[in-house]
Amino acid sequence: METQPPPGPVYICPMHPDVRMPGPGKCPKCGMDLLPEGARFAMLRHMLGHPMRLAIMLAAMLGLIAAVMMLLA
Repeated sequence: METQPPPGPVYICPMHPDVRMPGPGKCPKCGMDLLPEGARFAMLRHMLGHPMRLAIMLAAMLGLIAAVMMLLA
């Protein structure tokens, strides 16, 4: 009987969990780096690796908070 080697890690897109590849690369849908499946804090690590995306996300969050505060005032 022939034994198969254990399967290697599966890489997924943080934004498109349906994208699954046998190795690292880029997501065919959005171009983001694929990350190993099950990586702890994968999205945070990805965002910290791209400071401009982190700055845009923070600016959007602050804008949303400011808009909600103005509506409630």
